[in-house]
Amino acid sequence: MKLAKYIDHTILNADATEAEVDKVIAEAIKYDFASVCINPYWVKHTAAELKNSDVNTCTVIGFPLGATSTESKVFEAQQAIKDGADELDMVINVGELKANHDDAVLTDIKALADAVHAEHKLLKVIIETALLTHDEKVRACQLAEKAGADFVKTSTGFSTAGAKVEDIKLMRETVGDRLGIKASGGIHSKAEAEAMIDAGATRIGASASVKIVTAD
Repeated sequence: MKLAKYIDHTILNADATEAEVDKVIAEAIKYDFASVCINPYWVKHTAAELKNSDVNTCTVIGFPLGATSTESKVFEAQQAIKDGADELDMVINVGELKANHDDAVLTDIKALADAVHAEHKLLKVIIETALLTHDEKVRACQLAEKAGADFVKTSTGFSTAGAKVEDIKLMRETVGDRLGIKASGGIHSKAEAEAMIDAGATRIGASASVKIVTAD
């Protein structure tokens, strides 16, 4: 698979304008990225612009903190799907994971997985690796798999650090070949993207996507 099809071309900053979103959409079509990843407000617009391409519309749920109610996340996901989202990247409740309230984390993810899969869409689960210990990363991946998620994802890109090769390796060891893995946050070069893929990532989240795919 060509490198571009690993990449979710991403614009999630709070001050993104329509013109900036449109630039990302045009780049995604030109380079044939896997998806454009935008905040939920922009889903309807993005899906309309991408309808004649094979680039998916990806959005984020409970972003970037994950500390919203499960009911709010489900509603947000259902609305995003109505607006045209193909892929949804939810943030887990990190505090509940760290408090060992695994049932709460599992229930949260499963509610999203059920809602997303009812519409035959894809769910990625952001575990925010920068905030977790080794054992918490393993538990988060296990809970995501048990809940029926399609992918586990390293980071929002809005926390203290982004994706690390060692985290991708750990996540791949934990979920085997049963789930996809998305490396996201701080990936700025072709070499960094390829290192993540070599470690087991099947998707890359990046805003430096054009630089990554046009590098020698």
